[in-house]
Amino acid sequence: MHLKRRDLYKLAAVGAAPLALASCGQTSNLETGGGGGGGDQEKPILTVNATEATLTRNLNPHSPSVIPMVQGMIYETLFYFNPLQAIDQEPQPQLGDTYEWNEDGTALTVAVRQGVTWTDGEPFTARDVAFTFTRISETEALNDGGTAPTAEASDDTTVVITYAEPSFTEGPNALGRTWILPEHLFTDVEDLATYPNEDPVGTGPFRLDDFSPESYLLVANEDYWEQGKPAIGGVRAITTSGNQSATDQWLAGNIDYMSAAIPSLEEHVESNPDLTYTNTGISQMALMAASNPELGCEGPQTDVAVRKALYYGMDREQLSKLAFFDLGADISPSFALPERDADFIDPSIDVAPWNARPDEATEILEDAGYELGEDGVYAKDGERVSMTISCPTGWSDFVTALDTLAQQYRELGIELIPQQVSVNEWNDSKAKGTYQLVIDSVGQGPAPDPYYPYANHFSTERTVPVGENGNPYQNITRFSDPDVDAALDAASATDDPDAKKEQYFLIQQKLVEVMPAIPVLIGSSLTEYNTSRATGWPTEEDMYAYPMSWSAPDNAIVLKTVTPVQ
Repeated sequence: MHLKRRDLYKLAAVGAAPLALASCGQTSNLETGGGGGGGDQEKPILTVNATEATLTRNLNPHSPSVIPMVQGMIYETLFYFNPLQAIDQEPQPQLGDTYEWNEDGTALTVAVRQGVTWTDGEPFTARDVAFTFTRISETEALNDGGTAPTAEASDDTTVVITYAEPSFTEGPNALGRTWILPEHLFTDVEDLATYPNEDPVGTGPFRLDDFSPESYLLVANEDYWEQGKPAIGGVRAITTSGNQSATDQWLAGNIDYMSAAIPSLEEHVESNPDLTYTNTGISQMALMAASNPELGCEGPQTDVAVRKALYYGMDREQLSKLAFFDLGADISPSFALPERDADFIDPSIDVAPWNARPDEATEILEDAGYELGEDGVYAKDGERVSMTISCPTGWSDFVTALDTLAQQYRELGIELIPQQVSVNEWNDSKAKGTYQLVIDSVGQGPAPDPYYPYANHFSTERTVPVGENGNPYQNITRFSDPDVDAALDAASATDDPDAKKEQYFLIQQKLVEVMPAIPVLIGSSLTEYNTSRATGWPTEEDMYAYPMSWSAPDNAIVLKTVTPVQ
């Protein structure tokens, strides 16, 4: 089954057979909780799979080690951007009411919501917003590039966020990814990046009730600003020992909301009307190549011809069937989403071929001077086209994908050597550039705009020479092109869609020409629900939020929207 992106919204299904399994110690799903909906009736506590790790009590939304379900659930942003909607969407107001840029994109004026209180009863004002932005800018660990904005409240209802240079594309980070803090409780915090904030006070739809290393309970904020929300009593976040454990818990009816890759998912749900799922794939998978010899990359993958051969020699249909539950969708080598971003993709660029083109792949190699050796592997100047490729141990879909690719490329005369490594080792090799190929995903960023994957994964300022410690989630291919950097600067300095489009076309042509990241496919992003206790989960007809349970603040939008089953 070859899915276009539009088909991904047609995969909601229902059903699954319960298993008699323990519930990892979580409390009843019918705990009593207060709630914005009012009344004293018993309301369900929904269980969410939070993490596979033991929990440390860190509820600071600006800490790199904050536990899940804090961002958005306890601490809120000014607005919410739904990454499933098009670039020209109007974001949903949260703590912000309206916003407006000045003409040159250096000042963002926000009118904040009135009548909001922190969970300790203190009023929320624009001064809390100004304090948050200024404190972030003053914290080196949170502003290592020195470009974070400052802010000033002109009164209790209005704040102006100021940038040193035109920064239209930074708006979604400020509006949708900055967690607002209470000034009266954080004024004396010395280091915002390391403060554990064990007893959080937020404005969000939930507040912390109890905590242990295995689970914690967030109960409904009875004074929440959005009338009638949340309607559930709260959320119990639990730890599990891994994907299989979480799957068993969901099938047993002990988890209400989680995102996991589950084999034979549709077969499970067909037998249980209480279970359902959605698939909202926007995860662009790619073979990331350590591609830039000028920054110290070494190996056959530094040759554009080898990367192009990998691109055309890949059978994406087989990969989808064997590794991704037959839910893979078309990917564009432009790394803009083929349907959501259709108006922003150069029309001369086709989606990646769904089936392998072996003749084209070998022709590219031979035109570049490679010859097929007696061992069946192409070589040039004594160097065989043999490369290692890694993924984390136990990531079953990636493991299967790499084994499948190794077989596909062997038939072309390319030797691919799959390796499973620890997550730490995987990230370390990406950060330092000490790898040849890895399979990874291209993240979308704070808003549905191709600018963010381009800036994060292909700008010179987001990478470092091999051996230096970079960011494993940014430009690990070490791609660097002054024309692309200039186009990114131009795109960030405008909010005119047509002007952005011109810059994006230039970036896309460069990416297709050099292909530092070889597109695989858009993978499935599965989220599972139990509908016996709550209804109103995202569906194909109403994707009011990106539904992934691990994604913030999206998960907060979901959990404050669902309502108890009557």
